[in-house]
Amino acid sequence: MTNARVVSVSSDDEHRFSKPRRDAITLIAGLGVEGDAHFGATVQHRSRVRRDPTQPNLRQVHLIHRELFAEVDADLAPGELGENITTEGLDLLDLPAGAVLRLGTDAVVEVTGLRNPCVQIDRFEPGLLKQVVGTDAEGRTVRKAGVMGVVLAGGVVQPGDPITVELPDGAREPLAPV
Repeated sequence: MTNARVVSVSSDDEHRFSKPRRDAITLIAGLGVEGDAHFGATVQHRSRVRRDPTQPNLRQVHLIHRELFAEVDADLAPGELGENITTEGLDLLDLPAGAVLRLGTDAVVEVTGLRNPCVQIDRFEPGLLKQVVGTDAEGRTVRKAGVMGVVLAGGVVQPGDPITVELPDGAREPLAPV
C-alpha cells in the first residue's frame, strides 16, 4: 500500500452515469465532492431519495481502482464508471468498513461500503455488469465496482496525490453494499 496514489479525479453536477475528469476536486467534510450531484449530508442517489430522502449519505465519494479496467473486457477510462476518484496500487475491495484514506495533504475519506452497480452499467457497456458483479466459489456475491465513502476532512484532491490507509482498531468488518 506504500505506492498507492490518485490517478484521476472526476465530478459532475448532474446525475449522469459517467463523470468528466477534472484537474482537481475539492472534498467538503460531511458533504462530499463540491459541485457533484451526490454532494450532501443526506442521500442524493435518485432511487434512494425516492425511498427515504432523510437517510444519511454514505455515498459521498465513489472510488475505483484503476486495476479493474484491465480485469474487464471493455475499453474504460477514469470517470466513465461514475467514480470521483480513480486509484492505483491500493486494493480498495479488501479494505474493511471504517478504513480511513488520507488523500494528498488534507482530505480524509472513511470507507463505508461497496458500490452496488445497477443496470445502468450495462447501458454504458453491454455485459459489463456481469463482469463487475459475480459469485465466488462458495456462491457469495462479489462486487468489484469500487467503494463508497464519506468525507471526514476536506481538501483538494488531484492526480498524483499519495494515498495512505489507516485500518480500524479491533475486529475488521468486511465491506457490504451501501
